[in-house]
Amino acid sequence: MNHEATTSPAASEAVGGDLLSGHPLVVRLARAGRRLRRLDRDHPWILDAAVVTVVFLVFCVPDLLHGIGIVGGDHDGGQHEHRIAFTHLPVPAMLALQVGLLTPLLWRRRRPTAAFGAVMAVFVLQWAIGAALRADVALLVALYSLALHGRLRHLAWACAAVVGGMAVVAVRVSVAVSVWDGLFFLCAAATAAAALGIAVRIRRAQLAGLRERAARLEIERDQRSRLAAATERTRVAREMHDIIGHNLSVIITLADGGAYAAQAAPERGREALELIGDAGRQALGELRRMLGVLREREDGGGPELAPQPGIADLDGLCARIQAAGPQVAYRSEGEVDGLDRGVQLMAYRIVQEALTNSLKHAGPRTRAHVTVAAGDGRLRVRVDDSGPPGAAAARPAGEGHGIAGMRERAALYGGTVVAGPAVGRGWSVVADLDLSPAFDAAGGPA
Repeated sequence: MNHEATTSPAASEAVGGDLLSGHPLVVRLARAGRRLRRLDRDHPWILDAAVVTVVFLVFCVPDLLHGIGIVGGDHDGGQHEHRIAFTHLPVPAMLALQVGLLTPLLWRRRRPTAAFGAVMAVFVLQWAIGAALRADVALLVALYSLALHGRLRHLAWACAAVVGGMAVVAVRVSVAVSVWDGLFFLCAAATAAAALGIAVRIRRAQLAGLRERAARLEIERDQRSRLAAATERTRVAREMHDIIGHNLSVIITLADGGAYAAQAAPERGREALELIGDAGRQALGELRRMLGVLREREDGGGPELAPQPGIADLDGLCARIQAAGPQVAYRSEGEVDGLDRGVQLMAYRIVQEALTNSLKHAGPRTRAHVTVAAGDGRLRVRVDDSGPPGAAAARPAGEGHGIAGMRERAALYGGTVVAGPAVGRGWSVVADLDLSPAFDAAGGPA
């Protein structure tokens, strides 16, 4: 009989994932480690005092109670051979050496080099008089702290001093252990302490680098968000200026003309009111389309948007301007209908702004000529007006938001906009846009 083994999804996930990361003991240890680091950051002296206290209880108290005298082994029927005789110290002298070994550990993180030097001096003094203490483990703790917190160039000198001190100990215990064996095991312990300190130091440096990188990326993200918001505000302000400025100028001109014709020719006043309604509805539609991009719908769907105006809509734009009084002649050259939608919108806004300025400054009895020509990788837009009848061309000093907006739009395609008095009279706006692949919509080389 064949049996098919089945594995539950939970078991598969446990096998494929990390078994230790979710273990309750590991979670509790990680939580305790975070609390300990937070406590050490707020009160660093507590951990230093705790280390000294633990070393004293574990290594110093047994020496105070029992001491270390003669260490050796029985060989050949009870004959005592290979005995190591250490100097017996009274309790006050032993306690003084222990204090000398442990007290520097209190500033092992703030002054690691000085703490190691003090411990090393007491260690050499202790073995010079032939005494052995379990508190010598303080030398390993000091070496670990120097490797973790001190300067790396000091670590080389410290390791040389430790090797010298361990050589003295190896010679002292050479009665029972060969010098080279003793020196090997003692230096192995010192190497382990230094290697552990360097490993922890590298790990902390990596974590600090990751935290710094995360903070830097967060700052860069916030900066990009602010730049994007500023760019979007500028774009929306430019679009709102084009929409509202153009349509309000047409509406105001039509309202003024309708007020004059209301008594003499009521049908002309009615026609002006109809044109005002058409202009107002168009402005309202464009505003709704613009605000629909900025506002999120509650049902989660995207806003219903109509296509942005292009070069094909210039006929309607000229007709609306002409309804307000000016005579507008429009002419296009080249394959303008096949241009990119962004280029067409840009050309439309430039013509719209130029005609709006002509209507505003030259009045309803001016004549305007609009030319849009595409060829040789460039798009040229030219708008000329004849100025107000019987007067020279006059425009306010300085540049308003309209001309600045036109130049910003043209700069996106490596183009330029020149606006100024025309030859003879009137006003002229000339925009020259680069349509070659060398420029993209971001305003720079592709």
